[in-house]
Amino acid sequence: MRSHDEIYQTLKEVLIELFEIAPEKIHRDAQLYQDLDIDSIDAIDLVLRLKEITGKKINAEEFKHVRSVNDVVNAVYQLVNADVAAPSPAAA
Repeated sequence: MRSHDEIYQTLKEVLIELFEIAPEKIHRDAQLYQDLDIDSIDAIDLVLRLKEITGKKINAEEFKHVRSVNDVVNAVYQLVNADVAAPSPAAA
């Protein structure tokens, strides 16, 4: 799960599974709170599921600015690809 499209597809599956959101309501511009009726408790559940999927520690502060599906995709993309962007000293 490294590309934006892979993350989007996984996120869509999670939103359908966890919150029973109709697939046609989920698109990149959909607002989590207004369009998908995700509340703050749901957001915590979503972050926990993303942590399970990615195996990465997710700081709640990083997700405070997240408002749309695309915001989540971008935040997860940065999280899972952070170690790719900065090669380890052993690789040099």
